Amino acid sequence: MRGVALLSSGMDSVVATALAVREGEVTLALTFDYGQRAAEREKEYAARVCEALKIEHRVIALPWLKEITYTALVAEKEALPELSPEELDSSKAEESARRVWVPNRNGVFINIAASFAEALGCDTIVVGFDAEEAATFPDNSREYVEAANKALSYSTLSGVKIYAPLIDKNKSEIAELGLKIGAPLEWSWSCYRGEAKPCLRCESCLRRARAFESIAKKDPLLERLGL
Repeated sequence: MRGVALLSSGMDSVVATALAVREGEVTLALTFDYGQRAAEREKEYAARVCEALKIEHRVIALPWLKEITYTALVAEKEALPELSPEELDSSKAEESARRVWVPNRNGVFINIAASFAEALGCDTIVVGFDAEEAATFPDNSREYVEAANKALSYSTLSGVKIYAPLIDKNKSEIAELGLKIGAPLEWSWSCYRGEAKPCLRCESCLRRARAFESIAKKDPLLERLGL
């Protein structure tokens, strides 16, 4: 496997990228700036992850995506959804997902990564899609990966394919795997906000906290930040 990784710096993408490095070669990691609240933090942390994993890092700016995105992940006039831990697996999580949806985000990312992969002689796009996210985000699902791979078989002459090693795992399993393989989780940023420290209130922070609590381990990021 010779791959291009989609690296947001979130826990899932960091673990997937670290796993791909162990299993093959990751030639390039791409981080996208589409005006999301945490863009600067994500770029900073992704660069640290790439330094730790010895991967080339490139930031792709997508200003037009910000222009057409009116949900809370990008539009700061919109309030970010906050759930209680008990609501993470309820219908309220579906509503929360809609409030941070970015139009065709993964579709855009994958097609850009496919162009890089084909140009660089890579056969794989590494993604951090997982089962827990797929419950509310259809573009994280196995069905989506299968459909995207079929499209890529036509849109790339080399038949680039998506590698989603976490597709059947929940956040707890991903946290455990990340610790086991020594992924640089101390430089993974999951928070929807881009402040100096994670807010520990948004849905993404809550899912991450639940994952580490469920395996009775300290989150390496919080440990590094002294939280």
